[in-house]
Amino acid sequence: MNPFDFVKSINNKQYMMDETNEKEYKPWLVNKAMSYFPETLMYSNQMNMTEASNKMQYDYYIHSVKKGNRFSKWHKPEKDEAIELLCLAYNYGRKEAKIALKTINPYDLERIRKSIKG
Repeated sequence: MNPFDFVKSINNKQYMMDETNEKEYKPWLVNKAMSYFPETLMYSNQMNMTEASNKMQYDYYIHSVKKGNRFSKWHKPEKDEAIELLCLAYNYGRKEAKIALKTINPYDLERIRKSIKG
């Protein structure tokens, strides 16, 4: 069972939480999925502010959220070729590469690109 099955069960009002799958429930993922829609945003915000157990959080959603089809694409960060190049060339993390990118001029970036791509 994957975490999206819990989101689907909340939206369809089909209770599926039991002690065997309670550990598979990922609160941050369900909260994120619920935060994409105006009608469930406040429920998600409320759950982000509490220390509820997995079962309590699931019960809150299943009894509070109205039945409905809610599907959206997950927002993913855009890939920046320059940052990827710096990560490869200097073994930087993304955060370090973003900082380094501010100090590198376009000529040097092109030189790095050529050295990596051959």
